[in-house]
Amino acid sequence: MSIRVEKVASVIKHELGAILSREYNSPEYGFITITEVHMTADLKLAKIYISILGKNELRDKTLRMLDFEKKHIRSLVGSHLRLKYTPDIQFYIDETLDRVDNINKIIKKIHENESLDKIE
Repeated sequence: MSIRVEKVASVIKHELGAILSREYNSPEYGFITITEVHMTADLKLAKIYISILGKNELRDKTLRMLDFEKKHIRSLVGSHLRLKYTPDIQFYIDETLDRVDNINKIIKKIHENESLDKIE
């Protein structure tokens, strides 16, 4: 990945985070955090990975809202950036934190079982 692509991804991440916290900060939706932005080499597509704090129903509702508002969000990003072409955006749920939580639960359970084996 080129340095320019990384810089554009970083700027989009920063701007999009500000836009989401300012424009889409509603208790109706979960707390939205931008975890990563991946740009295509031609800078025409930004894949936005988000983490949404809340239950699965709330995550689905928030993702549907973001997909519906995608054009408006793209125009807001374009108005804040100086790029020849404002990239299309696609939102994806980043499930990394869920996986980490599941792994931690498994490790905790293993340690609890080891403790019980030592007692017996």
